[in-house]
Amino acid sequence: MTQKTALVTGAAKGIGAAIAHRLLQDGWRVTAIDKDPIDPASGLTVERADVSDEQAVIGIVNRLAEREGRLDGLVCNAGFMIRKKLAELSLSEWRSVLDTNLTSIFLFARAAETLLRQSKGAIVTLGSTRAHMSEPDTESYSASKGGIMALTHALAMSLAPVRVNCISPGWIDTQGQPLSTEDHAQHPAGRVGRVEDVAAMAAFLLGSESGFVTGAEFFVDGGMTRKMIYAE
Repeated sequence: MTQKTALVTGAAKGIGAAIAHRLLQDGWRVTAIDKDPIDPASGLTVERADVSDEQAVIGIVNRLAEREGRLDGLVCNAGFMIRKKLAELSLSEWRSVLDTNLTSIFLFARAAETLLRQSKGAIVTLGSTRAHMSEPDTESYSASKGGIMALTHALAMSLAPVRVNCISPGWIDTQGQPLSTEDHAQHPAGRVGRVEDVAAMAAFLLGSESGFVTGAEFFVDGGMTRKMIYAE
């Protein structure tokens, strides 16, 4: 069989890096994209770019088409947060978060539509439990993640039979930070999430075993979104 090919955005570290390396492990050829440096010695094909730049996105997909001749999986993970009081959040900051987190998915889906239709491939977007619940001073991030959830099911209808699904992580330890017993215990699953947890879900959603799944959102949060919490 021809080796499957995937493109992963925001792949320099954290969840994106874990997904890229999980797909490599599973035998995929992977193009990894980030504004930050990525070690090409890892076996990844590396593109360094701003995913909110329309021409950069078109160029990445065109080069991938020339190099690989196919695209079976698109993972839209790139994103960041600006945490500021509403009165202090500038319009340019608001737009920068929306452009990177949400608009980039539109750009990649549009640019890669032909390749994904040819392969009957799949798209995985990375949302967040923050699309459903919030902390103060996170308006731009929460708005972008809510938009991702809606964009996912819209793309699932427009691109069918290309499948499009959203993973919404909760607390994922992306940096190996010190964690307390209480941090772990508050999760119904008994621990804080790991990047490998999200990568495993992405691998499933890109694979043939999820062939009847599209337009859906999957919480990878240890049960926290469904946990009722009252102040004592």
